[in-house]
Amino acid sequence: MNKYYYDFHIHSCLSPCADNDNTPSNIAGMATLCGLSVVALTDHNTCRNCPAFFKAAKRQGIIPIAGMELTTAEDIHVIFLFEELEDAMKFDEYVRTRRILIENRTDIFGDQLICDEFDEVVGTDEYLLSNATTITVDECPALAEEFSGICYPAHVDRQANGIISTLGTFPDIKGFRCCEFHDADKVDEYKKLYPIGERNILICSDAHFLWDMRDKEAYFLIDDEPYSSSLVRKKIFEALR
Repeated sequence: MNKYYYDFHIHSCLSPCADNDNTPSNIAGMATLCGLSVVALTDHNTCRNCPAFFKAAKRQGIIPIAGMELTTAEDIHVIFLFEELEDAMKFDEYVRTRRILIENRTDIFGDQLICDEFDEVVGTDEYLLSNATTITVDECPALAEEFSGICYPAHVDRQANGIISTLGTFPDIKGFRCCEFHDADKVDEYKKLYPIGERNILICSDAHFLWDMRDKEAYFLIDDEPYSSSLVRKKIFEALR
């Protein structure tokens, strides 16, 4: 059994609110410096920097996970994670059909840069990525299952876009088997106040700048013999489910 330190909530330069230095290669490199083993890239309403991140992570010895931070119709942030990159990209295509297209004002919201594995900018998204989609929070678990992923509410201990601050409680949505906290010190308090139950608790950084990424803290204990990155990723998803 080995410890695999993780962070499942990191934004790249494709998210308008993230720093342009948060390129796929820089994120993978910083993850190495932080002592992380498994990292998920979760840009707002898109997975289009995940292919580059997978290649950059492989060079750094990081196990990558493809993800997305979806903004629901209620303006709640929900994390989607996918065991296979191909499933993430199919979900990305679906979410594009449910986005509300508002032209991005880079002078207000920031750039939305699509990169290759060497951090060369190969494109941009002209429409704002951080606004609400037409996908409701109740739809999320079924969509995650349809695209062979998992999903759970992001940063439930925050006021902005948190499911508890938005709805006033933690709703009884059966497909949410996990919930994410930004601050580990708030877990016990929130468990007493809200019906979080026995859901898996994940502690993640929601990093928008390289210096937001945290040194190794939260981890999974994984039986990784015979070792492969695919096996570790599979075991993590089994634990999350």
